[in-house]
Amino acid sequence: MTLERLFEGFLWKSRFLVLAAVIASLAAAVVITIIASVDVWDLIIHLPGYFGHLDPEARTEFRNTTVAHVVEIVDGYLLAAILLIFSLGLYELFISDIDAAVESKHAKRLLLIRSLDDLKDRLAKVVLLILVVKFFQFAARIKYDTALDLLYLSLGTLGVAGALYLSHGKSSSDGSDSGH
Repeated sequence: MTLERLFEGFLWKSRFLVLAAVIASLAAAVVITIIASVDVWDLIIHLPGYFGHLDPEARTEFRNTTVAHVVEIVDGYLLAAILLIFSLGLYELFISDIDAAVESKHAKRLLLIRSLDDLKDRLAKVVLLILVVKFFQFAARIKYDTALDLLYLSLGTLGVAGALYLSHGKSSSDGSDSGH
């Protein structure tokens, strides 16, 4: 066996270093999911407080705070989804196909990542969703006192709609959903 063959064997096996990123990303996804789920439980526990507010202004403030809290929960679950997709994608790209995913009819929508571009596209879509949620969260907190404030909201909404349109158009026109 030549030195070149030994080195190439070592180099090929070094791809297993990615397992550290796979395991860490999976663990982070679990942690973020637990945090978001605890936030849901906290939200449920505080729900009776909504009925206790007789003052309409206090009720409106409570509702606004609750909506912001729900947006943060959605944001947490989306971040967990990114970490999960990243973990599964790295595993499929560097280590092995996930047999259970190959046999699943649902995997084509989420997994079966064949290249770094596939992984990047799937992650970009979920990141875009998180940005949309963040935009909604900030837009819900702002007080709109002037016409200029409403114009800025409109421009921001137009930007979000444009980004969603462009990301949807790319996925349906490049054939990535056709199982290639």
